[in-house]
Amino acid sequence: MIADGGEDEEKWLAAGIAGLQQNAFYMHRALDSNNLRDALKFSAQMLSELRTSKLSPQKYYQLYMRAFDELRKLEMFFKEEARRGCSIIDLYELVQHAGNILPRLYLLCTVGSVYIKSKEAPAKDVLKDLVEMCRGIQNPVRGLFLRSYLSQVSRDKLPDIGSEYEGDADTVNDAVEFVLQNFTEMNKLWVRMQHQVGLNIYGLCYTACESFILLADPELRLAIGLSGLQGPAREKDRREKERSELRDLVISVGKNLHVLSQIEGVDLDMYKETVLPRVLEQVVNCKDDIAQYYLMDCIIQVFPDEYHLQTLEILLDAFPQLQPSVDIKTVLSRLMERLSNYAASSAEVLPEFLQVGAFAKLNNAIGKVIEAQVDMPVFGAVTLYSSLLTFILHVHPERLDYADQVLGACVKKLSTEGKLEDNKATKQIVALLSAPLEKYNDIVTVLKLSNYPRMMEYLDNETNKVMATVIIQSIMKNNTHISTADKVESLFELIKGLIKDLDGTLNDEVDEDDFNEEQNSVARLIQMLHNDDPEEMFKVICTMRKHILTGGPRRLPFTIPPLVFSSLKDVVAWASLARQLQGPDENPFGEESTTPKKIFQHLNQTIETLYGVPAPELALRLYLQCAEAANDCELEPVAYEFFTQAYILYEEEISDSRAQVTAMHLIIGTLQRMHVFGVENRDTLTHKATGYSAKLLKKPDQCRAVYACSHLFWVDDQDNMKDGERGTGLQNEILVLLCLKRALRIANAAQQMSNAARGSTGSVTLFVEILNKYLYFFEKANPQITVATIQSLIELITTEMQSDSSTSDSAADAFFSSTLRYIQFQKQKGGAVGEKYEPIKA
Repeated sequence: MIADGGEDEEKWLAAGIAGLQQNAFYMHRALDSNNLRDALKFSAQMLSELRTSKLSPQKYYQLYMRAFDELRKLEMFFKEEARRGCSIIDLYELVQHAGNILPRLYLLCTVGSVYIKSKEAPAKDVLKDLVEMCRGIQNPVRGLFLRSYLSQVSRDKLPDIGSEYEGDADTVNDAVEFVLQNFTEMNKLWVRMQHQVGLNIYGLCYTACESFILLADPELRLAIGLSGLQGPAREKDRREKERSELRDLVISVGKNLHVLSQIEGVDLDMYKETVLPRVLEQVVNCKDDIAQYYLMDCIIQVFPDEYHLQTLEILLDAFPQLQPSVDIKTVLSRLMERLSNYAASSAEVLPEFLQVGAFAKLNNAIGKVIEAQVDMPVFGAVTLYSSLLTFILHVHPERLDYADQVLGACVKKLSTEGKLEDNKATKQIVALLSAPLEKYNDIVTVLKLSNYPRMMEYLDNETNKVMATVIIQSIMKNNTHISTADKVESLFELIKGLIKDLDGTLNDEVDEDDFNEEQNSVARLIQMLHNDDPEEMFKVICTMRKHILTGGPRRLPFTIPPLVFSSLKDVVAWASLARQLQGPDENPFGEESTTPKKIFQHLNQTIETLYGVPAPELALRLYLQCAEAANDCELEPVAYEFFTQAYILYEEEISDSRAQVTAMHLIIGTLQRMHVFGVENRDTLTHKATGYSAKLLKKPDQCRAVYACSHLFWVDDQDNMKDGERGTGLQNEILVLLCLKRALRIANAAQQMSNAARGSTGSVTLFVEILNKYLYFFEKANPQITVATIQSLIELITTEMQSDSSTSDSAADAFFSSTLRYIQFQKQKGGAVGEKYEPIKA
């Protein structure tokens, strides 16, 4: 028994080692002089140090290992004596005269090892004699170490098939019987440690009766130095710790099972008929949770996988008979993990699994275990089902019904729990749900599992989002093709934790960066969903739209844009299909076509939802994108409607000056690319843009927007202009000049305002920008842009830069110098371009 005082225990260990070394010294001197009797006397005195009861198993082990090293030297001496003609039989009888039983048995095992090696007697008889006599030590710690020594010295001397110690028939049975008997006795000793009653306090040994008196009488307890914490509960914890120390050291009961697994003669039949039933009988009958867990784990780890497969029913029948406190989930999970790895090792072994009906047996066993252990936590049950599902995915990947059956059983177990709050159980569910994704690499296959979405319902909101993210990542990683509306419906039901706020979730609880990343992943998913058939794709879009619009104002800015662009791709697909059917020179849809218009109607309604966010700038951008798509489809009324909505947004919703500038340039750029409008509609939209440009808050912004509007009255591709458009709103040289002159006036007004407010005219950057616009239209052969106009503008800029009231601006100076160099470069080109630029004096 372990002493309470750590310092005292160290002293006792030091004293034991000192006594052992002293007697070992005299033993060595006797061995050197070939004095057998003195060698046996001093070796017995040396081994008497192992009779102590004052040391914990860990300290006792240190003492034992020193004795073990000395015994190996003594064994070598006995071998030399045998070679010199000494009778081993006489020596075997001589050591039995040692005064104390523990030294006697250690010496007997040592001589017995030499006795077996001499082959003067059958190995089975000597082994049987030794294992029976070791019963004389019933102290748990001393008995375990003694039997471990017996196992150590005999493991290479078992009468196995092919061994030099193999005797007559059935010698393998004798070897197995010896190991099993030693295993049984060691296990009994190990279990007995948990239930011993006597106390050993600071080296004072008490009987069972005295121990109970001490535990019951507080005054006596204080008199001998026991605190109130050292009651039965603490004693139980201490004994469990001692047993764990023995298990972790080499002195383990499981070593016998390892020896059994190494015996060549233990084939499948013997394992099935003799070894496993005997071992399981001992495991079940010991009724000790620590021993049962440890030994079941040893069985699974040390014996071959094919043995486990062929004896699966016998092994599984033992699990429900174990103590309720045994951690069965871990042991059973390890068994399924080993079988899964065995199945994955070679396709040739898979028929064996089918032959023995492994899945049905495992599934039935798990059901019985869960039923027998009514107090098993949810984490344990989910762990078992997770391991079983992994087993199925390795052994029967094609049997989706098996996988769905496991998920259904897990759902049934969880049905009484509601939302899980156990983090361990939640992580196991995530592992269980992730396993099919990792195996099949195809969410479409996983969607065939009817119980898969039901499992996700038991996840808390945060974990539901994590699992939804895992699903999306799997789709993107494997580039999974999801092309039908029903599959999209099932998919969005699975990831609804990212699509909308689940019950009890508040937006304020979510980290901003995490939320943005989640919604970006949803946006990427939307872009991946595609069907080459435009009609089917429209159904997919409608399904996505139904789910996305439930997302709330915080999610819509992330999810509406990809939905809009997916819809626009569908419009392009319709256009391409129609062109193939009707020819490139005709309206691709015609007057009777309604499907593209229906898509645009959905788009209009979808973008309107951004009003409530509010996200007017985003909505304006999307309206302009839709207008461009309608332009490509030759749908003038639809394009005009989208522009109208964009203008309304600009007027009513966008009030920030910077946002207005950005929006205005977007409108101008988009309108410039439009070719579907007739003269009247284009004139209306163009003049509206010009008017808005002149009303921007800051003069520089006004100037830039107005000169950008000059492009609305000029197109480079004059060959594709419609009849009646030349010289009108689409190609009007005069209006181009008017825009540029208006921009000059605004730039001049900005100079004057700067001079009045700051005492300086400011930078000439605006004038240089306008000069570049003049040069652009000059090259495009606009007759209204003349050399004189450009020359006067250059002189104006030069004068402003030289003015005392102007502000020095290195960027503007460099910009102007670069522009002048460009003019010089054009002159040097020669030809028509050189002649055109020659009159300009830069």
